[in-house]
Amino acid sequence: MSSPEIASLSWGQMKVKGCSTTYKDCKVWPGGSRTWDWRETGTNVMDKSFKSIKVLRGVLNSNKKNESMLFGEHSPGVQPADLEEVVKKGVKTVVIGRGMSEALQVPPSTVDYLKKNGIDVLVLQTEKAVEEYNALAAQGVKVGGVFHSTC
Repeated sequence: MSSPEIASLSWGQMKVKGCSTTYKDCKVWPGGSRTWDWRETGTNVMDKSFKSIKVLRGVLNSNKKNESMLFGEHSPGVQPADLEEVVKKGVKTVVIGRGMSEALQVPPSTVDYLKKNGIDVLVLQTEKAVEEYNALAAQGVKVGGVFHSTC
């Protein structure tokens, strides 16, 4: 089974070829894809509901890069548990997209987990990650990935 092409990427939206779902964040592997909610494994962002933060958001004039820097580091980030499903699909390479502004963290323990399983790993800004993933998939590499499409 081949890894599906990521057909499109824009802020907050990803489409995988052959899938009718539009994802915000997604996991892909040879033969499939699904929504990825990295909060399932304990990664959170700062609550944006505080009045002072709303004021600061207005000052930022919707600058997404600055907003992501203000609202936290998406920490602890991508955990080994986020990748278990993809690893179980028999991938040889995993590509991790950290977001458009690289706000989502990838701790060394996650990279170590992949390497200990004999899997090559690329950790990149999401647009670059999608390019690399698609290039590997086109070469027939058994590649999987997790991609964050916003900050």
